[in-house]
Amino acid sequence: MHRTHTCGELQEANVEEAVTLSGWVSKPRDHGGVIFVDLRDRHGITQAVFNPEIKDFKEAEKLRREDVIKIEGVVKKRKEGMENQKVKTGKIEVVVNKLSVFSKADTPPIETDERVEANEDMRLKYRYLDLRRPNMQKHLAFRHQVITAAREHFNKEGFLEIETPLFVKSTPEGARDYVVPSRVNPGEFYALPQSPQLYKQILMIAGMDRYYQVARCLRDEDLRADRQPEHTQFDFEMSFVEQKDILEFTEGLYKYIFKKTLNITLPKFPIFTYDEAMNKYSTDKPDIRFDLFTTDVSKIVKKSDFGVFKSVVESGGLVKVLNPNKDFSRTELDKYINYAQTFGAKGMAWMRVTKDGLESNIAKYFSKAVQEELIKQTNAKPGSTLMFIADKKSVCNDIIGRLRIKLGEDLELYDKKEFRFCWVNDFPLFSYNEDDERWEPEHHMFSMPNPEYVKDFEKRPEVVTGDLWDLVLNGIEVGSGSIRVSNPKVQERIMNFIGLDKKEAHEKFGFLLEAYKYGGPPHGGMGLGVDRSVALMLGTNDIREVIAFPKNKAAQCPMDGSPSKIDEAQLKELHLKLEAVKKK
Repeated sequence: MHRTHTCGELQEANVEEAVTLSGWVSKPRDHGGVIFVDLRDRHGITQAVFNPEIKDFKEAEKLRREDVIKIEGVVKKRKEGMENQKVKTGKIEVVVNKLSVFSKADTPPIETDERVEANEDMRLKYRYLDLRRPNMQKHLAFRHQVITAAREHFNKEGFLEIETPLFVKSTPEGARDYVVPSRVNPGEFYALPQSPQLYKQILMIAGMDRYYQVARCLRDEDLRADRQPEHTQFDFEMSFVEQKDILEFTEGLYKYIFKKTLNITLPKFPIFTYDEAMNKYSTDKPDIRFDLFTTDVSKIVKKSDFGVFKSVVESGGLVKVLNPNKDFSRTELDKYINYAQTFGAKGMAWMRVTKDGLESNIAKYFSKAVQEELIKQTNAKPGSTLMFIADKKSVCNDIIGRLRIKLGEDLELYDKKEFRFCWVNDFPLFSYNEDDERWEPEHHMFSMPNPEYVKDFEKRPEVVTGDLWDLVLNGIEVGSGSIRVSNPKVQERIMNFIGLDKKEAHEKFGFLLEAYKYGGPPHGGMGLGVDRSVALMLGTNDIREVIAFPKNKAAQCPMDGSPSKIDEAQLKELHLKLEAVKKK
């Protein structure tokens, strides 16, 4: 071994010991003929001291940042007043008697400490340098701890860790597939899995009872801070269970992870139906750390003479209001109007609450009786301002939901270090795609309708709810799950309803439907986002901060240059001819 200790473990108890350390030169300093070097590895930093009388002193004078070296020496206690309280090894130093240089480093193009953070492109291009930063090393070490804790809990609860294939059949599951051409089967392609969905269901049919996997999922979709072309999830499935069993297990899993890694005891996860979440929070991903609720006042404002509100309600839209219990200046209100407009709002109406009623340039359109109803419905007190959004249902909920989050942030209505989970269940089973004029699954086509809808869901798709749910942390979805369709006849009906005829259904999903013919248990499960969960636990919503080698916003890796072209010989082997389509 080229070291007896890491750079983060020597303490006063090691004083006078002969030690060997290896690592990177973090900061060399010449103090009047004595060379001091901060030697770094992922475990920490140790100060090394090179005195002029040692044989390798001339070599020590040449040391530069990021050189990789080995030192041999003796641990000494630092002089009183010279300790460094910022590092674990700050009470000792190693007086070096021998230096070996493993490799010399060019001047790094980005910093490897936390003084200056480079822009995203530079960080991804030189990711190996970016990963030397203490924060990034802590992030990846913490990710490891979370995954280790999760595995411990799964194993303790009787789950089997089983790997599912990465080369699978292309099936429509929501996002676009990444596809891989087969050399030995010309003209045919594998897909990379968007999730292990079909295989974990088949594992239940196979009698595995409880399965889990730290699974790689690959989806060809547009990117953002919390989305990557490849991500990791805790994927699991359980046989002979109902929704409550899965929710209880998952809550126990996260409570175990948080206690083990952050020493935090999580409160119970409340359960909201989809309708409850949309009514109170105007989103199916509610941040429950603060009690600012949205109120539907459509029926009340319909009685007013304000044409904008009346026409929205009469055309089937919504008028919703927020009461932050605070008075705002006109400048502040204009800021919130602009904020709402950036997300597609036509505007944001407002009225101040006074002891005599409501005041604003639109208050005259609201009779005394209507004003009193609004004040009562919103529980408004003098000195507060009511903020209104009116639009078609989906737009209104989206904008006022975002406005609620913005107000919670600006008014500091919650503790940013708090973690609050909740469940949202009873989602609509189907959503209507207006562009294609057809019904689509809200989550995926393998989710069971709630029992009261199984018999005739085709006749009333707009009201059908599914036995499916989401797990939400601080307003961010971290997982989805459902009880699966284990009856092949019901599965065929769902496939047919969303536009897959019997022939196409069997062509794409025949292996699953065939498996069910031989007896499948009732089962359900979830996919829980590892990247999102870890990022949120570390106080960020950017999953690139917890992934070793993420892609940029164009789904490219600036470090290795992927995706890249392949040569003619490879194309010929794969029986492919390349005709690149020019981007418009």
